[in-house]
Amino acid sequence: MTKNVWVLMIAQAFAMCAAPLVVFAGGLIGQQLAINSSFATLPVAAMVIGTALAVYPAAMLASQKGRKVVFLGAMVIGVLASLLAVYSLQIESFSAFVMAAVLVGIVLACIQQFRFAAMESVAVDLMPVAASRLLLAGIVAAYLGPELVTIGQSIHEQTFTGAFYLLAGCFVIAFFLLLLGYENIELKQEAGEQVQRSFAELLSSPGILLAMGSASVGFAVMSFIMTATPISMHELNHYSLEETKWVIQSHIMAMFIPSLFSGWLVRKLGFTNMMWAGLGIYLVCLLIAYWDQALVHYWSALVLLGLGWNLLFVAGTALLPQMHQTNESHRVQGLNDLMVFSAQAIASLGSGVLLLLLGWQGIMWVVLPMIAVQVLLLLNWQRVNRLQTA
Repeated sequence: MTKNVWVLMIAQAFAMCAAPLVVFAGGLIGQQLAINSSFATLPVAAMVIGTALAVYPAAMLASQKGRKVVFLGAMVIGVLASLLAVYSLQIESFSAFVMAAVLVGIVLACIQQFRFAAMESVAVDLMPVAASRLLLAGIVAAYLGPELVTIGQSIHEQTFTGAFYLLAGCFVIAFFLLLLGYENIELKQEAGEQVQRSFAELLSSPGILLAMGSASVGFAVMSFIMTATPISMHELNHYSLEETKWVIQSHIMAMFIPSLFSGWLVRKLGFTNMMWAGLGIYLVCLLIAYWDQALVHYWSALVLLGLGWNLLFVAGTALLPQMHQTNESHRVQGLNDLMVFSAQAIASLGSGVLLLLLGWQGIMWVVLPMIAVQVLLLLNWQRVNRLQTA
């Protein structure tokens, strides 16, 4: 692994604390500040919407100005978003907190490019490993993000205010790591590459659809269940804040710890086998979550949810660069992340409302059509490969 990969990995460990912090605190802050409890998960959804809106513009800006400019600018926005969150809590403004969450989403859109920057910094056969290494940063973020709430209580009496002050400090650390350690990689067009394909042509490619679908379905299912979990546990079933935090932390760590070996597994077992495994784990997660709402069931289901996400996301991310030309990189990456985070935004927006309407068990049924989409994409990919082989 090159210097760039390690710098991106460490910077992401600090910057990505924003995501688990907002996931953990967003719904609870929404319950406190929102006039209507149906909007309690809006901050989490707003974060995802901000990501979905920003991913394609961020990719295009990176193609023009270089990734380093985008990364440094994102860290500055992250500091401003954190301070806006503090201000919104002090004046008890739900709308201001939602705006802060949108800005955090924009930052996360830029952070999503870290994995592509890492893959561009290594040889083709090491791309799955580089992608999984970047996800290892999530182990730190999974623990530190929610833990900022506990640490922050020692510096400010309000429950969540100190956490967002500390988050601003995390973005400052990431800024200087990127400023001093990251170097832009110039993409070299391969000989014989054709003119860039249109969006319609890109989306007609079974391989590109499979890669994008794997990441999109993985994120949609994960976000849909994860967003509903704090509300279901703490507000509806009256588990303590510590128990809820433990489940969310365990889930996010399960998202990223498998990155120690998932990149290697992709190289050894292949992309499609990893995707089938991820979908199978999702189905077991649904069964456990549907069976009961005891603490052990919440914990087991959310851990499996994280593991399934990792296999689907790493496989899809590593497959994508092999399905397009070098001169299409930024456009395809932007389109990929637009699909991924649009799916996640829709899932997050619907999660809270459907939880109140259908209950915890009801939302498990809603997930099944999402999984079916990826099953169809996998079957189509295998059919195309059989025809090409014949």
